[in-house]
Amino acid sequence: MYSEELFNESKKYFPGGVNSPVRAFKPYPFFVKSAGGSKITDEDGKTYIDHCLAYGPLILGHADPKVVREVSNQLTIGTA
Repeated sequence: MYSEELFNESKKYFPGGVNSPVRAFKPYPFFVKSAGGSKITDEDGKTYIDHCLAYGPLILGHADPKVVREVSNQLTIGTA
């Protein structure tokens, strides 16, 4: 299981191996490989519905095309 390897590595950097209580699954937390809209896919290929959506900032979902486009446009103007 790939999550077990990632969890063991992450325990070197984060107390308890996670940086969010939402990810504290047993026996191992999930490690996100990709996300789009309301769905998250972990490194083991399992797909979840993300009910938290970063507690609000992702209200339009992960990688919303319009948000990605507008952020990309802004980055070409400057980042500070």
